[in-house]
Amino acid sequence: MDRIKRITAILVLLVAFTGQPMKTLAADAAIAWQDHASIRVTAKSWLEAFVDGQHQGRSEVSLGNLDSRLRLKACSLPLEASLASGGRTLGNTTVSVRCPDTGGWNIYVSARIDVFGSVLAARQPLTRGSEVREQDLELVERNLGNLPYGYYSDPADISGMMAKRTINATTVITPQMLQAPRLVRRGERVTLVAETGGLQVRMAGQAMSDGTSGDLVRLRAQGSQRIVDGIVISPGVIKVTL
Repeated sequence: MDRIKRITAILVLLVAFTGQPMKTLAADAAIAWQDHASIRVTAKSWLEAFVDGQHQGRSEVSLGNLDSRLRLKACSLPLEASLASGGRTLGNTTVSVRCPDTGGWNIYVSARIDVFGSVLAARQPLTRGSEVREQDLELVERNLGNLPYGYYSDPADISGMMAKRTINATTVITPQMLQAPRLVRRGERVTLVAETGGLQVRMAGQAMSDGTSGDLVRLRAQGSQRIVDGIVISPGVIKVTL
């Protein structure tokens, strides 16, 4: 009889300890969870449409992985996506996917946007201080997301500019590599143009510093030896105010 009582007590304890978890498992099984694939499809479809509207040329969109342990209640309404606050339109970014149900959820999906376009690169090495000519350049396809310092696509934008440093062949040209050509050089003879009362006066002078278009330079007027400031407006021509 004692043996039967002990067995009965053990069974009661098993029911007490296993009954609640069984109820929890049953409740969990009754909840419909959002399929991770639907979240990724929503994010990628939205991002591809967004990229098509923002960029021209070939593009690629990729998504990061979702945590396999993530569980979100199934949404009864279509999922909505948007660019997360602070998200970039090129390179690494984040897409927000939300369930518009009452009391719905919102999740962030990491992504990357790669856009490929034609950019200018050096066809041959360019030495420091050399003038960039159109024949020195060629168009190559590059991932624009990997060019954070900028690039050029039209040779007319940089033809005639000067290389600030040596540029190796095949290197993509960026604004930091170039500078405007020097239109005036220190010590050279220049023309001073002065306007007063609708009258324009021209006189000879000597530049006391180098200058590019729009630079303010000092110069010495020939004859009077007066030192004045002027603005470089074209090769060898400086405009002064009397």
